[in-house]
Amino acid sequence: MTAIFLMSMLFGLACGQAMAFCIPTEYMMHVERKECAYCLTINTTICAGYCMTRDFNGKLFLPKYALSQDVCTYRDFMYKTVEIPGCPRHVTPYFSYPVAISCKCGKCNTDYSDCIHEAIKTNYCTKPQKSYVVGFSI
Repeated sequence: MTAIFLMSMLFGLACGQAMAFCIPTEYMMHVERKECAYCLTINTTICAGYCMTRDFNGKLFLPKYALSQDVCTYRDFMYKTVEIPGCPRHVTPYFSYPVAISCKCGKCNTDYSDCIHEAIKTNYCTKPQKSYVVGFSI
């Protein structure tokens, strides 16, 4: 009985390490335009997590496409558009952003993703804030 239990625990740990943990994750972003009076705080979902990667020792002998690693990226997503309050008439007040519906581990597609991981240096507001909740700005 203990051997079966121990084997099932080891199998569970092995599967847990091998499986990817790439899921939609809540993310808060701040959007402002220099011409508009307010900063908009938006709650959305992005893909975040870890994907199984391997580093081959024989890098010199492999073609370049075999060397790319999987990243946590969008499987399904949709765009939402919000209106930034306090914009003058000559400024377009609309801002569109992606909302992750589901995620996957795969090659990064530069058509709709920023494939370079850089810290966002300005994810804060410098103007008075307005929150955006389910289709309405408050």
